Amino acid sequence: MICVTGASGTLSSEVIQQLEAAKAPFRAAYFSRQKTEAARARGIDAVVIDYSNPETLRVAFQGCDKLFLLGPTLPNQTQLELNAVEAAKQADIPHIVKQSVMAAHEERYIIARVHRAVEQGIESSGMAWTLLRPNSFLQNVVTFMRDTIRNESVFYSSSSDARISHVDVRDIAAVAVRALTDPGHVGKAYTLTGPQALTYDELAGELSKSLGRTIRHVNLSPADLKAGMVAQGAPEEIADWLIDIERFYREDGASRITDDIKRVTGRDPRRFREFARDYASVLQPS
Repeated sequence: MICVTGASGTLSSEVIQQLEAAKAPFRAAYFSRQKTEAARARGIDAVVIDYSNPETLRVAFQGCDKLFLLGPTLPNQTQLELNAVEAAKQADIPHIVKQSVMAAHEERYIIARVHRAVEQGIESSGMAWTLLRPNSFLQNVVTFMRDTIRNESVFYSSSSDARISHVDVRDIAAVAVRALTDPGHVGKAYTLTGPQALTYDELAGELSKSLGRTIRHVNLSPADLKAGMVAQGAPEEIADWLIDIERFYREDGASRITDDIKRVTGRDPRRFREFARDYASVLQPS
């Protein structure tokens, strides 16, 4: 039995879809009771977890031999995920597949340090582990930029002309499923990237072709971008994390391209053009 945490998130929900398609037994662990009940109504073995409540973790992990670990993006994310690691150890789960971030081991930006501390906790736990270190999700275009692309034909960053090898969540999930269901992945850390390192101006050009209208990328100062995030409701500390990632991009930290997805899954990762075609309908004006 595989336990998938963060089950309603962009990545974990895709992992669940692919596990369903593979007919692999799994339990979905949600942070929301409402989403848990909705999943149960679909026939999914679903539980509610609270990383600050060990009893909920004990119930969720009972009878599982694999854990896909993905914590909530909160200022105390490191401690919350370490709580889950300790609960997994107490539940005698043999193998954790941890979703981390690109270059976590280098600790060059805040979120990398958040995840690296959890990686180290897993590595010292005595449990088997696999680390997934993806670059920025292509789906962030939909999650974070959809409204301005739809309504204003524009999106914003402070990445300037940085090249980023964005990766499709569907490809990350495919690696996760292999690591959770196939042998040979213990002790491996996979850096997961797309096949292209594109600037946001180049992404805007590809979106323009797919959507049939001109989409612009506007580069803001870090201070102005942060102000916009906070105005839209982002906690200031989380906004600082995201601004720090933009700095990492500008310092050429995210342009690397690897073949890890193809080595694990046997297929090339999706290109941005394919992603833009597949998601065009959700980026058009409503």
